[in-house]
Amino acid sequence: MLGISGEFWIFAYGSLMWDPRFPHQEIRPARLGGYHRALCILSIANRGTPERPGLVVGLDRGGSCVGRVLRVAAEHGEDTLAYLQQREMSTDAYIPKMLNVRLDDGGMVAALTFVARPGHPQYMRGLSPEEQARLIRQGHGPYGSALDYLRNVCRHLDEVAIPDGPLHRVLELAEAMPGDPL
Repeated sequence: MLGISGEFWIFAYGSLMWDPRFPHQEIRPARLGGYHRALCILSIANRGTPERPGLVVGLDRGGSCVGRVLRVAAEHGEDTLAYLQQREMSTDAYIPKMLNVRLDDGGMVAALTFVARPGHPQYMRGLSPEEQARLIRQGHGPYGSALDYLRNVCRHLDEVAIPDGPLHRVLELAEAMPGDPL
């Protein structure tokens, strides 16, 4: 993936922040310019199915995103990249890129970053909060429900003091919908 060798950083903005599932040496607050966190990827393999897709976050064009960078030691690099290929790239809805992110101390590092792939069938831009909530409410796949996923994203953002009102609003709408989530 991108010809990465040796030690490297990964920019985390969603589930990789709270559940990376790979060894890392360090985790730091960071800001990525040019992209923002958005509910813009239909989940058809992890938090939904092709028949009943869920919705998960991706990095969409414009703005900036506060997240975390995780430093992966060289000895774990190959296994981590293979794992990320399976986890993040199984349907090619994301584009892996090396992008510069600003650390909390003002320094910069290049980090492997998964951004939404415009034009991909799973890419959803411009959905209303109600449409997002409906997809969140219905999605359930091998990794669990899209609703639990969004709860975890919002809870983790709150824990690390990263405000994201749009995600919280969609969560409120999804939780208020009648009936049991699937």
